[in-house]
This record gives sequence, C-alpha cells and structure tokens, in this order.
Amino acid sequence: MARLSVVILTWNGRHHLERYMPSVVAHTSGDAEVVVADNGSTDDTLLWLRINYPHIRVISLDRNYGFAGGYNRAIKELKSEYVLLLNSDVEVTEGWWQPLVEVLDGERDVAAVAPKLLSDAERSKFEYAGAAGGFIDYLGYPFCRGRILFNVEADNGQYDDRRDVFWVSGAALCCRREVFEAMGGFDEDFFAHMEEIDLQWRMQLAGWRIVVEPRSTVYHLGGGTLPASSTKIYLNHRNNLAMLFKCASPLQRAVVAVVRPMTDMLEALINIVTLHPHRAWAIVRAWGLFVAWHGALDKKRKAVVRSAKPRGIYRNSIVVRYILGRRTFNNMM
Repeated sequence: MARLSVVILTWNGRHHLERYMPSVVAHTSGDAEVVVADNGSTDDTLLWLRINYPHIRVISLDRNYGFAGGYNRAIKELKSEYVLLLNSDVEVTEGWWQPLVEVLDGERDVAAVAPKLLSDAERSKFEYAGAAGGFIDYLGYPFCRGRILFNVEADNGQYDDRRDVFWVSGAALCCRREVFEAMGGFDEDFFAHMEEIDLQWRMQLAGWRIVVEPRSTVYHLGGGTLPASSTKIYLNHRNNLAMLFKCASPLQRAVVAVVRPMTDMLEALINIVTLHPHRAWAIVRAWGLFVAWHGALDKKRKAVVRSAKPRGIYRNSIVVRYILGRRTFNNMM
C-alpha cells in the first residue's frame, strides 16, 4: 500500500485530465499512487480514464458533491498515511511530492503542507489562489505571499523559504489522512471555496501547524472548475462569513460583525454603479443565506476544538493597506 495517495477530484473535466494527467503520472511513483475521484461526471471522463489510464484507481461518486463533499467521500475510501489533494488543472514537476512527505515525516506537529503554486498561464508569476502560502486579515480577507488582492507578483525567489502559514491552497494540499478525518474533513455545506481555509483554521485551533514548502513547485491553471461568476462571488462571500463565525475569536467576530456589513454593501454598490447588478445580488444572497445559517453555525462553532492560538491572522486590513500603496507581501507585513 502506498504511503501517499495523490487524489484528483474531477467533474466533467476530461479536457483538464488530457492536458495535466501526463505530468502527474510521469512524476508520481514509488511510495505514491494516483487516484482519480469522479464527482458524478456526465461527460465521457470515466470512459476516457479506462481507455487511457486503466492502471489508475478511480473512485466513482454517484453525483456532484462539490469540492468539499467529493474529497470527503474519496478520502474515506483510502488507507494511505498521507493524502495529497490535487486539482485536475495542475501540472507537477519532477520530485514534486517528496519534499512534502519529508516535512510530514520530520515534523510531527504539521497537519498540512503544500508546494509553491505558480501560474500555468503566466509561468513566471505566482498563481492567484495560493502562491507561496496564505494568511488572512482581521476582517477575513485571504491573501498570500505573492498575491495581495488583485496584485500578483512575479516569482523571483523572494518567497523560497519554508515557513508556517495560516493556510495553503486546496489546489495542491498534502495532509495527514487521520488528522483530516479526525477534524471531520471539509465542511460540506460550503460545497466549494474557502473550505480548505476553514479546515486549516480548525486544525490550528486544535494545535496543528500548516506549512508551505517551496522546494516543491507546481503550475496551476486556476479557475478551471468554476470560472469567475456571480456563483463564485456568492460562494466566496457566504463561506467566508460562515468560516469567521465558526472559527474566529469573540473579539474578531465582534469586529467583523460591525465592519463587514459596511464593506460588503459598499462592494455591492460599486458593482451596481459599474453595471454588474448580478454580482451585487450575489453578495446580498450570500448575506441572506449566512443569516439563515446562524443556528447551524452556532452548533458548529461550539464543536470546534480550541486548544491553541492560530498563526498568521494579520491584525490589520489588507484593503486599507492596499489603498495606501502596500501591494506586495513584503511591504504589507
């Protein structure tokens, strides 16, 4: 049995598998296996896999459970010590997984580790969704070493140090399977977006560390499973608010409760003025669902283990700092 299972979740994603599977298969062997979890695809993904990769294990789910539910179900089928969640639109490089396993082998208090993410579209730049490890500001806005809001930096080796971070991207997330399952996995109510940050916040509150290891590098297309849309805006806002309610300290929750309604409604107003009413409505819908979730979220919040303080919550606003001209990670901190 392989010590590491590289799990690719796909939904109607044959076009991504055709482009990116060859690199994964070529550079994953030895103590690592490749597993494809199909989230109820209605295209010919399963047939294509049987013809082209008959030796690869396929976990076929009966319907689309989203990123959160799909991975939760797939990981329950595995027995490997470590699981590496890999998006279907990621190109890996030679020796990409070994440094990640070395971190987990050598540092027993690390629950999750991830590689440096570069953009497959602009390969000299970081990838927006994860870059070289992520953090979160006091209002809940995520940012990365290599990406602040809309500013994405070129990779010049400035973030090549291994270090603890607040979160790493779910595009390439390596973690201890037993810890993943002990934490209850991803929150399936999220469906997609923010579920990996929510999980890693809960891991830290339980005393685990999150690490980025830039000795491992992968290239992520990004936006491949859910391109920019009102749905993406809705999920990001709704899930971000839910995550804050579940995981943040009482003081941080109080600040968020006062400030975030104002900032989010301002964002909605800007979208109306710029003739994007569907985006404004997505933000309003997100708040409506968040309010409706309060009872269920309160139960989840009380169930969160809180034995340690998380690392990497930025006690400032990246939006304010961005407006003031601080648009790179090194200038922000």
